[in-house]
Amino acid sequence: MVKTKTVYVCQQCGYESPKWLGKCPDCGTWNSMSEEEKKEKPSTKYTDILIKSNPQSIVNIKSGNIERYDTGIEELNRVLGGGLVKGSLTLISGDPGIGKSTLLLQTASNIAEKYGIVLYISGEESEEQIKIRADRLNITSKNLYILSETNLEIVERHIEDIKPSFVIIDSVQTMYIDTMSSAPGSVSQVRECSNHMMRVAKNNNIPFFIVAHVTKQGELAGPRVLEHMVDTVLSFEGERTEEIRILRSVKNRFGTTSEIGVFEMRDKGLIQISDPSRLFLEDASFNAEGSAVIGIMEGTRPILVEIQALVTETKMVNPRRTVVGIDTSRLNLILAVLEKKLRLPFYKYDVYVNVVGGLNIDGTFADLGMAVALISSINAKEIKLEKLMIVGEVGLTGEIRPIASCDRLVKEAAKLGFKNVLIPKKNKLSINGENINIIAPSTLKESLHNIF
Repeated sequence: MVKTKTVYVCQQCGYESPKWLGKCPDCGTWNSMSEEEKKEKPSTKYTDILIKSNPQSIVNIKSGNIERYDTGIEELNRVLGGGLVKGSLTLISGDPGIGKSTLLLQTASNIAEKYGIVLYISGEESEEQIKIRADRLNITSKNLYILSETNLEIVERHIEDIKPSFVIIDSVQTMYIDTMSSAPGSVSQVRECSNHMMRVAKNNNIPFFIVAHVTKQGELAGPRVLEHMVDTVLSFEGERTEEIRILRSVKNRFGTTSEIGVFEMRDKGLIQISDPSRLFLEDASFNAEGSAVIGIMEGTRPILVEIQALVTETKMVNPRRTVVGIDTSRLNLILAVLEKKLRLPFYKYDVYVNVVGGLNIDGTFADLGMAVALISSINAKEIKLEKLMIVGEVGLTGEIRPIASCDRLVKEAAKLGFKNVLIPKKNKLSINGENINIIAPSTLKESLHNIF
């Protein structure tokens, strides 16, 4: 007989407690404990369990080729690792209004035209609302089926009836299972619904796209187990007031997590950008005070972006440090090196740093370019070299350290018409045959004499 007991579950991390707590002991979130009913099944002895699987040696297991669907969107294929894997679960998240539903509707239309029936399940919008968006995107595929439903068991019956080649769930927080007494979006419902969808996807070899809500901090809402269960986690980034959108892979069992896809939001939907460097540099202010063009690597793709710095005198005891697109700790490290090695008094200035275009930069590619932009702003001097691209890591002793894939960044700069590049001295040995002026200093002081 199944017994039922009441437990309190944290809606952020899934921690369970027999009594209500004001603060979750696991994740530290306040007022996140919610009352739920938990059913306990009687324990089963291991002698009563029917064992259907046996351990195998890894050398006897065949590694078959992964079958993928072409989504019809090259930028999405790039982030997924070459296409949509059959039987996979892909979770996509992003701020409200960023364009998740638009991207999925365009993907659904492309797959429906190539591979057959696609089922788009929405728990937030009616069929008529989705049709209005489809008309705006000029989507008329007969193989694209729309269903407004939140009961996952009913959804599974429809999947068994029409046997789609691709399924989209928008969103997982609206789905529920009748056997669970908790409300949709709770930890228990999200966990059970995810298990349910994973079983359907794997058994029927159908790829699933699942939309998830995000919190005010930009993190996935609900339990973290959701991210662990799915095969791929995608993050759709950007500002609703801006046109540029960045699709980034956070987790991918079938490819790398370092690739990004670049899109531009238009009236007719999302337009993929195959050459993002030209887009990011479209309105670049070359040779302006406090501005520098840097090169970064996003996966296998070299991208050139503009970084801007503004240094203003402050009357406050603690000067302000504001950054957009770069880690604050990295800025503080560069400022410390500039104060120590170049005797620049940043301690009495407010510092603002921005990566133009809304791109978030990881790693050390932007170190030297950020340092040059800061020096240019505090000294009120413009870079004297025409169309200069800067790349390099700055060490704590003031040396310029080499970075990976520097030759590809130089080729990208030459392709875009840049005339000068500032790179680490050790990277110059790998640059061959480029019709561009290469400046390769070994220290920060040496680089200043070449560009100011």
